[in-house]
Amino acid sequence: MPAAPSSAPAAARAAPACRPDSSSTREVRIVLPTRHRMRTSAQFSDTVRSGARSGRRNVVVSVRSTTEQASRVGFIVSKAVGNAVVRNKVKRRLRELAAVTVREHPAGLDVVVRALPAAAAAGWDELGRDYRDALHAALRKAR
Repeated sequence: MPAAPSSAPAAARAAPACRPDSSSTREVRIVLPTRHRMRTSAQFSDTVRSGARSGRRNVVVSVRSTTEQASRVGFIVSKAVGNAVVRNKVKRRLRELAAVTVREHPAGLDVVVRALPAAAAAGWDELGRDYRDALHAALRKAR
């Protein structure tokens, strides 16, 4: 039996329950500001080709010193990592880690982080450790 369409009174009763609580103050936070994101393929390829590279089990990090105003970070997460849900989870975690990098190095760096298939099964601590270790090793090579 098909469902009956909603009546106007029923919709009016349900609407207040669906609205967010206006008295709550939610903090909206941008993890990685737009000015710190790589956008073009030229930015990615310049960093990967001419930057210092260091890899770990879950990630490969390429770093290049630049004369740009703001440091930029880009992510490469291929389908080999997993389906869209898994890839997005890995990107969210890497973006959070990269936000710390941008706070520590606000200018003069381009960083490309390539997630390897093992990153899909890695926990937060393992992924963070691999990212930090690879970043520090690449920074040492770049200087």
